[in-house]
Amino acid sequence: MTILVAVFFDAILIRLFMIDVNDIMEDNSRCGEIITVIDREKELFDQYVNSTTSENEDAFKLAMKQTKAAVYAIPLNYSRLGENRYAQLFSLQTCYDVYCGYRDEVLSGKLPRRDYVSRLYAVYNMQNYLHTYAQRFIDLTLKEGNAKYNELLPKVFMVPVIAVIMGILLFSTVLEISRMMNKSITEPVLKLAHASRRIAANDFDVDDVAANNRDELGELIIAFNKMKYATGEYIGALEERRQALDKLHAKEVETLEAEKQLDAMNLELLKNQINPHFLFNTLNVIGGMANLEGASTTEEMISALSSLFRYNLKHQEKEVLLSQELKVAADYMYLQKMRFGERVKYTVDCRVNADNVMVPTFTLQPIIENCIIHGISPKVEGGSVSVLVGKKADKLIISVTDTGKGMELSQLREIRGSLGGKQTSTMGIGMGNIFRRIKAMYEDADMRVNSVLGKGTQVIIILPYRAGDSIYTRGD
Repeated sequence: MTILVAVFFDAILIRLFMIDVNDIMEDNSRCGEIITVIDREKELFDQYVNSTTSENEDAFKLAMKQTKAAVYAIPLNYSRLGENRYAQLFSLQTCYDVYCGYRDEVLSGKLPRRDYVSRLYAVYNMQNYLHTYAQRFIDLTLKEGNAKYNELLPKVFMVPVIAVIMGILLFSTVLEISRMMNKSITEPVLKLAHASRRIAANDFDVDDVAANNRDELGELIIAFNKMKYATGEYIGALEERRQALDKLHAKEVETLEAEKQLDAMNLELLKNQINPHFLFNTLNVIGGMANLEGASTTEEMISALSSLFRYNLKHQEKEVLLSQELKVAADYMYLQKMRFGERVKYTVDCRVNADNVMVPTFTLQPIIENCIIHGISPKVEGGSVSVLVGKKADKLIISVTDTGKGMELSQLREIRGSLGGKQTSTMGIGMGNIFRRIKAMYEDADMRVNSVLGKGTQVIIILPYRAGDSIYTRGD
C-alpha cells in the first residue's frame, strides 16, 4: 500500500511538473525562437541584397533554414492550441509560405528592374507581417500559459498536504501490521532458527518449538518437530551402519592383503618351476668338459643356456633394464638358431636407450619362446622373429612379431577375451603370467595380440616409460 500510494503521488507530481509545466515552458521557448529567427532572417536578407558576397549568402541560407524549422516546429493541433492560438499559428504559417515564394523570386535574379523593386518592397512588408503574426502568437501563448500555471498552483500546494496526511495514516497502519507480524510470524521464526542452530550442532535433545499459529507457519512448526525426531533416529542408524562398514572394510583389507601375498607366492612358484641354481651349476660342469674336449660350439650353446639360468637366478627384482631383457632374448635365440639353423631369423630394432629404460623381469623371452614353439616350429620352411621397441608419448611400446603359422579367428578371440578379464584356458602359462604381472605392476599397462592364419602373430606390450639407472651392466 505504501509503495502504491508513493507511486500515485509521484505520478501526480510528474504530471504537474514534468508534463504540464514543461509544455508551458516549451511553448514559450518555441515562440521566442520564432521571433528571433524571423528578425535574424530579415537582417541577413537586407545585407545579402545590398552585398551579394559568398559569406552573406551562406549566412542567409542558414537563417532561412532556421526560420523554416522554427515556424513549423509547433504542430497545428487544434485540441492542444485552442481556437485563438490555432488561428494565429495558421495565419503565421500561411503568410510564411507566401513570403517564401516572393523571397525566392527576388533572389532568383530573373525579374526585370521595375518588377524587382516592387517585389523587394513586398518582401520587406511580408517580413513585417511575419514579425507581427509571431508577436501576436507569442502573446497569446504567454497569456494562456500564465492562466494554466495559475490553475496548477492550488494543486501543487495540495499535494504535500495530502502526502503528509497519507504518510501519517500509512505509518500508523505499518506499525500495527508490524506488531501483528512480530507476534504471529517473527517470534515463531526466531524459535525455529534457535532450534535449527542447536540441531546443526548435533543437539537433538532440544525441546519442541511451541506456537499457537493455526496457519501455514503452524503447520511448518509441527512438521519441523516431526523432522527433528526423524532426523535424530536416522543419524543414529547411520552411525551404527558406519561402524559396521568400518569393521567390514577392515576385514576386506585383510583379505586383499592375503590375496596379494598369495599372488606373490604364485609368481615365485612359477619362476621356480625349474631349479635354476642346480641347472646353472650342472651346465658349468658340462661347459668345462666341452672346453676340454674342444667342442667350441657346444661350449657356446651351454654358455648361452647357462646365461639364461644365471639371469633367472640372480634377478629377483620386479624390474630390470631393457638391455638385460634383450640380452636374455638374444641368448635364447642363439640356442634356437643352433637348433633350427637358417630356418629361423631374428632381428631387433630398438629405438630407445636400452640402458636407461626399466621393464618387468622375464617379459620378452617367454613371448619369443611362444613364437618359436607355436608359430615357426610347425612350419617346414621356418620363419623370422622381429622385436621392435619404441616410445610414443609417455608409453614404451614393445612389439614381437613372427611369420609363423598364426592362429584361427576363434582362437584369437578367446585369447583376446582372456586379456580382457574373461577366464579361459587358451592363454598359456608364459603369456598369462606376463599379462597378470604387468597389470599388477602398472595400472595403465596393456597387452594386445594380433594374428592372421598362415601369416603370423604379433604381440604388443604397452608399458609406462620408466627411465632406469645406467649403473646396471649387461653382464650381471
